[in-house]
Amino acid sequence: MNHAVSRKGALREEALLRRGALGPEIREMFSSRLAAQGLAIAQRVGPRVASAFLPIKDEPDTLPLLAALANGGFHTALPITVSRAAPLTFRLWRPGDPTRPGALNIPEPLASAEIVDPDLLFVPLACFDRRGHRIGYGAGHYDRSLEALRAKGPVTAVGVAYSASQAPGIPDEPHDQRLDFILTERELIDCGKS
Repeated sequence: MNHAVSRKGALREEALLRRGALGPEIREMFSSRLAAQGLAIAQRVGPRVASAFLPIKDEPDTLPLLAALANGGFHTALPITVSRAAPLTFRLWRPGDPTRPGALNIPEPLASAEIVDPDLLFVPLACFDRRGHRIGYGAGHYDRSLEALRAKGPVTAVGVAYSASQAPGIPDEPHDQRLDFILTERELIDCGKS
């Protein structure tokens, strides 16, 4: 295992412990802020399709964000894990649409939902730095997905994280895809200016 991979593993573990210790008041406040700020970002960017994720474990609650985007007139989508080595597939979905259990038992749109290429993605992460580097859960799904989507045209990627998930610096590797912004309960970080 190379040094960058082992360092990323340690940073991930530390950040997840900090995130897990957050209280319910911070979680509720961030959920509301995420919906309002996420909608404002979408209104500025004007995407064809905005993608977010359904939270697992103690990730930020994105359902209010997805509802705000859908109610704001945006097409919304959820990611689907096809296989460990493949980019994610995105299918149209809005709150209230049916789901089925997918990989890791995460709800995902039905197979009949249209496959789309989002150009605004709200991305989960375990850890981030202010340069826009992120650490996910180690499978590389979002790096592969962002690379494939960016090869087709402009894409805005917004990391969604509690400020407790910030690290001073994350080792980056050639395959890593940078985020354009990171939205926390405290601030919107413009990674192009950090």
